[in-house]
Amino acid sequence: MRHGKKTNHLGRKTAHRKSMLANMACSLIEHKRINTTVAKAKALKQFVEPMITKSKEDTTHNRRIVMSRLRQKDAVTELFREVAVKVADRPGGYTRIIKLGNRLGDNADMAMIELVDYNEIYNAGKKSKKSTRRSRRGGSGSSKPAAAASTEKKEASNEEE
Repeated sequence: MRHGKKTNHLGRKTAHRKSMLANMACSLIEHKRINTTVAKAKALKQFVEPMITKSKEDTTHNRRIVMSRLRQKDAVTELFREVAVKVADRPGGYTRIIKLGNRLGDNADMAMIELVDYNEIYNAGKKSKKSTRRSRRGGSGSSKPAAAASTEKKEASNEEE
């Protein structure tokens, strides 16, 4: 039984799997989308999303952590310079997996994994402001800030007098 086992080993030894995921992540950062099997795409999503989150804060420590996992200087540079700027306001979910059907030779399930903010077709009709599901009960979205509301009350009471 594989209770609590999150890692898909992909039929490879540890060193091979880590190298393959690092190379696929570098290709994804460079080309913004790649075609692969569904299982590898899901494993790559778990591998690359924490690194994109780390790239949003450009510190030496975060660069070293990402460099130790990716092992390619050009990919790390592009991740911190271009990709991090584009996903700065997104609270997660940086990649999208689109299933493509079966491969002709061995009938494997294929998928395209892409960086969400680099697809102009999906993002064309949407507004630029990203909303989160955090404020359900009348947070900053539904009412005015407390300081602005208190100044309006003071002005209304001064006008009545």
